[in-house]
Amino acid sequence: MAGAGASDGARLHVVRDGEVAILRLARPGKRNALDDATVLELERVFGSLPPDVKAVVLDGEGEHFCAGLDLSELRERDVSEGMRHSRMWHRVFAAIEFGPVPVVAALKGAVIGGGLELALAAHIRVAEPSTFYALPEGQRGIYVGGGASVRLPRLIGMSRMRDMMMTGRTYDAAGGEAIGLSEYLVGAGEGLPKALELARKAAGNAPLTNFALIHALPRIADGDPAAGFLTEALMAAVAQGDREAKTRLADFLEGRAGKVARPG
Repeated sequence: MAGAGASDGARLHVVRDGEVAILRLARPGKRNALDDATVLELERVFGSLPPDVKAVVLDGEGEHFCAGLDLSELRERDVSEGMRHSRMWHRVFAAIEFGPVPVVAALKGAVIGGGLELALAAHIRVAEPSTFYALPEGQRGIYVGGGASVRLPRLIGMSRMRDMMMTGRTYDAAGGEAIGLSEYLVGAGEGLPKALELARKAAGNAPLTNFALIHALPRIADGDPAAGFLTEALMAAVAQGDREAKTRLADFLEGRAGKVARPG
């Protein structure tokens, strides 16, 4: 893991901010489009996070988060190669979604195609006013291949995703927040600071709580309710039995931890 201000590969810059690692896509001349080298670098970084990294922020250099797949790489692929390529993206984005730490995406400018699929692999999304979302694959004669068919309908519904692909519909930042593409909408230039704030909060959670939120909660939500209730009970028992949980509960009961307050 690179130190503060250092870069880790030409396509992805990695900067440390305490317990948070900032992973910045670094192809601004191509609006941070994802080629295979960038996707595989994401996999390498997420697979080798140091133990003292407790959260990650995904960011894009320049005016855009990510304009999607670098289409120049599609020209020579046959059907078999296309299948393997899509499965590679699935593997890498699953390593983000079901990785060791919470991931917050700081969105701005283009969040389209594969860039939207990358954002969907994060656990929290923060959008600036310049953000716009699209799935232009339908107009390019292709289909999504980075997991959008699974992740996007969970957020906005199948009909909205179909509309985006079938008609080329785009959403601006406010519209995206309204339908669930982001959890936060902030002012211009405030995306990264807000993402860092949220990442630091998540980093302060007990590790078993974050593990449950990353690995157990999505599977409970997607599964059979009866199995979900059992999984929830097991996860609750594991989390509350942890030594750190007992310490945090004691701090609260003995007045050393603040109470939840009404939003200001």
